[in-house]
Amino acid sequence: MTAMKTIRTPRFLQAICLFFFVAALSGCSIYKFNDASIPPDVKTIKVGFIENRARYVNPQVSPQLTTKLTQIITSRTKLSLTNNDDAHYVISGQITNYDGTQTVGVSGQQSTTNRLTVTVHIVLRKTLKNITDEFDVTRNFDYDGRLQFQDAEAKLLDEIIRNVSDEIFNHIFSNW
Repeated sequence: MTAMKTIRTPRFLQAICLFFFVAALSGCSIYKFNDASIPPDVKTIKVGFIENRARYVNPQVSPQLTTKLTQIITSRTKLSLTNNDDAHYVISGQITNYDGTQTVGVSGQQSTTNRLTVTVHIVLRKTLKNITDEFDVTRNFDYDGRLQFQDAEAKLLDEIIRNVSDEIFNHIFSNW
């Protein structure tokens, strides 16, 4: 009889552990960081061209940033893209800073790391509520100090476009 109790106890404990494990997993769900919180009455959006008004102008940044931001919005939201100024959300902006500086560690006469700083000023008009929200997005991109600035730009361009457009999207739609 005692042998039977020792056999039942582990099975009983296994059953309880399995129950709690299954219960814990059933409460889990997948969370996506790109979930957008958009009021249900907002249906349309206009993304204006993001102009480059920085002291130094890389002619590729403005069109690529505008295109990438538009692609992110259309792929991650259900908003309809329009060219009308009476869209429910109207986004406009400009690149206000695009500068390379020497930053970290100096070896002899040459810095070992340089930094490209990009700042974009965004204006978001929410026409249904007649609200305007303005904010700046600033990102720093470090690169090898032995590279020429133009070579560093070429290497960093995709990262710049991706990171800045993601940060703009997150600020507008995810309240980050």
